[in-house]
Amino acid sequence: MFNKNWPFPHTLFFVFFSVLLVACNSTYTPKPAGYFKIDFPKHEYRLFDTPGYPYSFEYPVYATIAQDTSFFDAKPENPYWINIDFPQFNARIYMSYKQIGANSFDKLKEDAYKMTFKHSYKATSIEDSMMRTPLGVTGVFFNVGGNAATAKQFFVSDSTKHFLRGALYFDTTPNADSLGIVNDFLQVDMAHLVNTLKWK
Repeated sequence: MFNKNWPFPHTLFFVFFSVLLVACNSTYTPKPAGYFKIDFPKHEYRLFDTPGYPYSFEYPVYATIAQDTSFFDAKPENPYWINIDFPQFNARIYMSYKQIGANSFDKLKEDAYKMTFKHSYKATSIEDSMMRTPLGVTGVFFNVGGNAATAKQFFVSDSTKHFLRGALYFDTTPNADSLGIVNDFLQVDMAHLVNTLKWK
């Protein structure tokens, strides 16, 4: 049995209380925001060359293609509008084709710029760069910065007959930080699509 006059219980209480005080006054460092790790597949491609379509190109093996049947609750102008879906990333490239003739090249080009710059209210930057592929296809690629609904868009044309526009969207709330790495990954696929595009 402990001696009632022995200071051990009081000493133990003092030490315990001191440790609590020191622990409560330690510097707190918040952890930075983190995102889920994404396992990206290897960039591999297959040919889209459906009979009757006025174009062909290569697209990723981890994507699927379906004909677009609606455009803002309206019917597309022609049957050559398609969607390239990336189920793993919850993403889609909307591809719209128009024939030059009924539409002038200058008007289609102006419309493409207008559709891109509609995202200005959310975008921190919009950069456009001219491109010419090894197969002689020319066009413009757009990089849209910030939390815009679409970060990657392009249009290509031969300026006399064919005009094709593509825009990448995600079925989620736009967040440049979390989607940036996926946007960069899919930009490689968009570039491959454009570089392998052929008119018929």
